Parts: sequence; structure tokens; C-alpha cells
Amino acid sequence: MVSLAKRSFAEWLGTALLLAAVVGSGIMAQRLSGGNGALALLCNTIPTGAILVVLILMFGPVSGAHFNPAVTLAFALRGELLWPTAFLYIAAQLAGAVAGTWAAHAMFELPVWQLSQTVRSGGGQWFAEAVATFGLLLAIIGCRTHAPASVPYAVGLYITSAYWFTASTSFANPAVTVARSLSDTFSGIAISGVPAFIAAQLAGAAVAILLAGWIWDNDQDSTSAA
Repeated sequence: MVSLAKRSFAEWLGTALLLAAVVGSGIMAQRLSGGNGALALLCNTIPTGAILVVLILMFGPVSGAHFNPAVTLAFALRGELLWPTAFLYIAAQLAGAVAGTWAAHAMFELPVWQLSQTVRSGGGQWFAEAVATFGLLLAIIGCRTHAPASVPYAVGLYITSAYWFTASTSFANPAVTVARSLSDTFSGIAISGVPAFIAAQLAGAAVAILLAGWIWDNDQDSTSAA
């Protein structure tokens, strides 16, 4: 067993590196895209999907590589993670997300402390966040059930895709949402939009947990019985 201190640190560092990639690539994309929003989004998408694969491969054996309070809550609700550990993971993820955002600002010589002015609101975006998180949780739980080695690639590919098919560009992560409110850059979200985004993410995760239990847990039981 890996110590709880190492697992929590892995969640902190992994989430920090994830946000450094998300925010940093957004800044670089905005600077180099010449005002082309589609190109900037593409340049933000590819590093995000790629870093997720790398981080999950690196830290999966240590902590499970959640980097996302919605994922941690899902595992706790499914009885696969103790609640005290879950709360420690979530605290580490939130702290790591903020640290990663600040690191991205420092790398690009921007003020470290910022508040985003980018308004992301409305029923469509909230529903998009529910859908994005719903799909992410299904991808994780489904792949873990029958093909655990595929999880890093499934998560990276899912988020790469969801950046483009959701109206919100798929935050799908409460820690990411909080941290991106502290960056007045391409990837930012005004703090006023954070509560609704997180509520939508948790709602999507809750539906995914219920559906996953019906699809895969029952399937495992039937296989065992056979």
C-alpha cells in the first residue's frame, strides 16, 4: 500500500500539472492564434487531452489519478474509497489546481493573482457540464470494469472530444472550475458562473454513478454467478 501522504501528494501534483497545461496552453494558444477562436480552442484541447494520458499513467499506480473531486466522490459513493481519504484527496486537488494555475501565470510573466472576467452561463452551458461530467464518469467506470489499462487513453480522448461537442468546452471537474475562475485568460470563467457549473457537474456525476451501477455492477454479478 502506498502511504496516504504520497497518495495525497500525487493528487496535488497531478492536478497542479493538469491546470498548468490547461491554463498555460490557453495562454499560448491565445497569443499565437491571431484572434482565430477555433484555432485557439484546438491548441488548448490537444495539450489538455495529452497531459491527462501522461498524468494518469504516471500517478494511477500511486493514487488512482483522480485529479477531480467528482471522480473522487464517485469512488467514495461506490464504496471504493474511504470517506476521510476522499476528503483529503479533494482538498489536495483544489490546492493543486490553484497552484497549477498560478504556475502557468508565472511562466508567461502574467500577474499571479487574477479573477476571470469571462462569463460562462446559461442553461445550455450548465446542461453541457452535466453531460460532460456524466460521460467522463461513464468512461472511467466502464473502462475500469473491463479494460483498466485503457483508462488513461479513454479519459484523454474523451476530454479532447468533449472540448468540442459541449457548449461549455467540458470543464467536467469542480477543482478545474474553481482554479480557472482565478485566471483572466483564454481558459477562464467568471467566479459568478462557478457555483452553477459545479452543481451541474455533480448532477451529471450522480446520474453516471447510478447508471454505471446498473450497467456494469450487475454485469459483473451475473458473470460471477454464471
